[in-house]
Amino acid sequence: MRRNGLHETSRLAMVVVMTTRQRAHVAMFSIAAHGHVNPSLEVIRELVARGHRVTYAIPHAFADKVAETGAEPVPYTTILPGPDDDPSAWGETLLDNVEPFLADAIQALPQLAAAYEGDEPDVVLYDITSYPARVLARRWGVPEVSLSPNLVAWEGYEEEVAEPMWAEPRKTERGRAYYARFASWLRENGIDQHPDPFVGRPPRSLVLIPKALQPHADRVDEAVHTFVGACQGDRAAQGGWERPADAEKVLLVSLGSAFTKQPGFYRACVEAFGGLPGWHMVLQIGRHVDEAELGDVPANVEVRRWVPQLAILRQADAFITHAGAGGSQEGLATGTPMVAVPQAVDQFGNADMLQALGVARHLPMAEATPQALRAAVLALVDDPEVARRLDEVRAGMAGEGGTKRAADLIEEEIVRARREGGVKAAGRAV
Repeated sequence: MRRNGLHETSRLAMVVVMTTRQRAHVAMFSIAAHGHVNPSLEVIRELVARGHRVTYAIPHAFADKVAETGAEPVPYTTILPGPDDDPSAWGETLLDNVEPFLADAIQALPQLAAAYEGDEPDVVLYDITSYPARVLARRWGVPEVSLSPNLVAWEGYEEEVAEPMWAEPRKTERGRAYYARFASWLRENGIDQHPDPFVGRPPRSLVLIPKALQPHADRVDEAVHTFVGACQGDRAAQGGWERPADAEKVLLVSLGSAFTKQPGFYRACVEAFGGLPGWHMVLQIGRHVDEAELGDVPANVEVRRWVPQLAILRQADAFITHAGAGGSQEGLATGTPMVAVPQAVDQFGNADMLQALGVARHLPMAEATPQALRAAVLALVDDPEVARRLDEVRAGMAGEGGTKRAADLIEEEIVRARREGGVKAAGRAV
């Protein structure tokens, strides 16, 4: 039943009042990857501000970043490639990509179980890559809530996407061994569920992307998945950026934090916009490219290894992006036209979604010549229809609730679990 706005507001306000009087232990679990940690940080900060005790299980490399939110880091040792590793460490095939997550989960679970022994939480929040979190939530008998930093499965996803993608790997000895190991690990931990729904079908999910970026959004089960949209915060700790006084137009180029080893692409961007009258380009090159590989860099090109992306986008006129979930929604939230040059995984789908929204152009890496990059950017920034569509998308995002709605819904899960626990206890007493 759809609630009217007044009833919904009153109900959520009651949840907030009830839960702030009953401090809860909230445990978040994630991996050491910017694209998986960053989307959750403002939600964690908000829960801490509401008086909850929040612990955050995270590899050591991200412990300080987590601590800045006020949460208590629970460091654990990981065997996954880290944010500073060469992107080639993830391999090239589907099995190359998924096997490390299972191996890491198997070795991390005993560490995490020991870390939380005698200090079990009231609710488990987890990034979609954290398999141990779901095992522990079921062991402890507490609610498990996925904080998804990217798209979620819709009705028909398995038939349309997963089965074709896995058809060939499942026929191989390696593919069969992967599934057998996963299923065995689940059984050892008391879970009689196939690995696919265990990974892809959570019982409750808060989706930290705008609904506009979700493929087949009309076929997503909203009894399970709630789109709360971007949870960005002010990002003041990342530093600021000042637009040069003589810059008529500003372009940001960033391929994110992982798949940045693309010197040829960066040279194409320099050729396309270096010396272009009126334009200032901020070029983020990451850790794996030396600035010397770019050749002669004109004065209107600002080369950085890392940038305060949101601060720049708030002043930018265009954005060349890899179309990761974080960058895509930041471009939408700031109303910035985008040229999407995807590198891996969900980025190709995001690029298609952005183009379908009428706010971006999807330009495959193989076609990202200086001429194509310049033409795409100039066409976008001069198109009033792109600006109109960006305004529409931003208005829709504003109504999704963001950080505060996410925190409200998490508190609602805590209240529900306590209420059900109280009813069960009363039944046993009778």
